[in-house]
Amino acid sequence: MTGKGGTGKTTVAAALALSLAADGGHVLLVETEGRQGIAQLFDTPPLPYEERRVAVARGGGEVKALAIDVEAAFLEYLDMFYNLKRAGYALRKMGAVDFATAIAPGLRDVLLTGKIKEAVTRRGKDGRPVYDAVVVDAPPTGRISRFLNVTGEVAGLARSGPIKSQSDGVMAVFRSPQTAVHLVTLLEDMPVQETADAIAELTALQLPVGSVIVNMATEPLLPPASLAAVAAGELTGEDLLPALTAARVSGGAEVAGALVAEAVEHARRWQSQDALRGEVEALGRPVLELPLSSSPIDLGCLFELAERLRDLQPAVAA
Repeated sequence: MTGKGGTGKTTVAAALALSLAADGGHVLLVETEGRQGIAQLFDTPPLPYEERRVAVARGGGEVKALAIDVEAAFLEYLDMFYNLKRAGYALRKMGAVDFATAIAPGLRDVLLTGKIKEAVTRRGKDGRPVYDAVVVDAPPTGRISRFLNVTGEVAGLARSGPIKSQSDGVMAVFRSPQTAVHLVTLLEDMPVQETADAIAELTALQLPVGSVIVNMATEPLLPPASLAAVAAGELTGEDLLPALTAARVSGGAEVAGALVAEAVEHARRWQSQDALRGEVEALGRPVLELPLSSSPIDLGCLFELAERLRDLQPAVAA
C-alpha cells in the first residue's frame, strides 16, 4: 500500500489487513518506515521487531503486525547468510550498521524487502504458507518505485553473492501474481498526479499495480441537479430568504448571503473533485472509494473500513 503523504495509506493498509483476515484468515501487517503508525491505530504499545497479534477479525481470523527495524534486519541477515550474528552486534555498537546503510542506501531497502519476502514465502510444518496475506504499509509514492525495485538499487553494490541472490528472490515475489501494489489517493491535484506518476513508474518496472483507493471521499450536500446551477452563481440570497423567514432565522439578508457564499464554494469544490475523479478513473485501474470518517480513526472505524473494502471490490481482499 502506497500513496502520497497525508492520504491515509497506513489507515487503509490496516483496514485491508482486517478485511483479508475476516472468516479465519491469518494476515501479517508490515510497517517499513519506523513511525509506529500501526501501533497507534490499533492502540497498542510500540511494535518490536517481532510479529505480534494486534487484532482478531470477524470469523476468528487474526492480524499480526511487524515494524521492521533496519538494524535488527541487518543482524538477522548477517546470521542467516554469513553466520556472523555476534560480529553484527559488535558492528552495531560501533555504529557500523548506520554507516553501511548510509553509504549504500539500496542496502536498507534490500533488508526491508527481504524480510517481507521471507514472511510471504515462509511455510509451516504442514507445508502451507504461514500467512494467507502480507499487507505492507510501504513508503509513499515518491519513493515506492525505488523501494520495490531492489534489483536496480543493488546493481552497484553486488553483481553476485548473497545480496544479489536476496534481491533477485525479492523481485521474483514482487513481480509475481502474488503481489499487487495498491495506491491510496485523495481527490486533490497533487495526490492524483503522484498516483498517475507512480503507476507509470511501476508499470515500466513490470511491477503489478492493483487498485486505486480514493480515501476520505465526501458526498455532495446539495442535490446533484442543483450543484451546477449553484456553482454557476445562479443562487442568490433572495432565493433563500423565504425559507429562512419561515424557519424564523434571524439575520435575514446577511445570513442568506453567507449561506449562498458557502453553497457556491461547496459546489465548485465538488465539481473540481468530480473532475479529478474522472482523471483517477482514466488511469485504467479498478477504483474504490472509502468515505470520510466523521469521527477519529479507532479500531471500530478500521473494522467499518474493512467491511467497505470487502463490499466494494472483493478482488482487493483476495
